[in-house]
Amino acid sequence: MIQKIRQDRIIGDNLRDLRIKNGLSQEKLCAELQRRGCDIARSAYAKYEAGELNVKVSVILALKEIYNCQFDEFFAGLEIEQND
Repeated sequence: MIQKIRQDRIIGDNLRDLRIKNGLSQEKLCAELQRRGCDIARSAYAKYEAGELNVKVSVILALKEIYNCQFDEFFAGLEIEQND
């Protein structure tokens, strides 16, 4: 069975909502990610939020620590399509 995430844009919306909820600008968030070993520019992060670029797992792991949240918050609202 193969599973595909259908609406990539929603994860970007979730990333933006979490960032705003935590009172961070993209610049401040990227600086914190860089301190944690994730070499990411603000322009690349903006593409994550816009749904134009897939998020690296290392970034999601760092964001989970920064936001002190569950993985579910990143993927809320995503629909999974199952192919047999």
